[in-house]
Amino acid sequence: MTVRLTPLPNKGPSQGEDFGAARIGPLVVYGALSALAIGVAIVREQSPVTTDPWLPLPELIGHLVSIVVGLGLASATIGLTRHGVRRWSWARTLHAHLRPAVRGAGGLTLVVLGMASAASEELFFRGLLATTLGVVVSSLAFGLLHQVRGRARWVWATWAAVMGLAFATLFLATGSLLGPIVAHATINVVNLRFLRDTDVEPPKPRRLGGLLGNA
Repeated sequence: MTVRLTPLPNKGPSQGEDFGAARIGPLVVYGALSALAIGVAIVREQSPVTTDPWLPLPELIGHLVSIVVGLGLASATIGLTRHGVRRWSWARTLHAHLRPAVRGAGGLTLVVLGMASAASEELFFRGLLATTLGVVVSSLAFGLLHQVRGRARWVWATWAAVMGLAFATLFLATGSLLGPIVAHATINVVNLRFLRDTDVEPPKPRRLGGLLGNA
């Protein structure tokens, strides 16, 4: 079943009111994750954004391949998100459960939070955990971090774990964390705006169980 998505006017706060206590808290957490990941890398005398790649790529080529593939992954994920919300009830349920978290948020808030969460989570889960515990364990941990209340809880966690698997594979294959960071940030910012600005209209009722088409 396909439903229609309704773009809504943004009635969020002005840019001067964008950041309050509720917005600062996540930034502190993201900063702590980033500091931990970078600190461990320094102690190990390693780069927090590079590792020995699975593929035989020079470092510069590895960065370029990582970014290009990351942008492709972001584009596919953004498109799949919209298709899923139109087509699948579980995606609409997840959309409805997540939407209150960003309703009324200003554009600057979404950009800053989206980019900060992407950078910190990639540094911690991919740069630190994937190189220490492996792709599977780090991806499962990333999925478990993404919890919401209600029926959509495990759908969201599973989706996050799958994305974590994709990001970790891209990082370890190319040796560059730049692609996962760019992909993650792009997905965050674009999908947060979509989540804030888009309501899902219920399907129109059908006559005689749909035998005669839409009413």
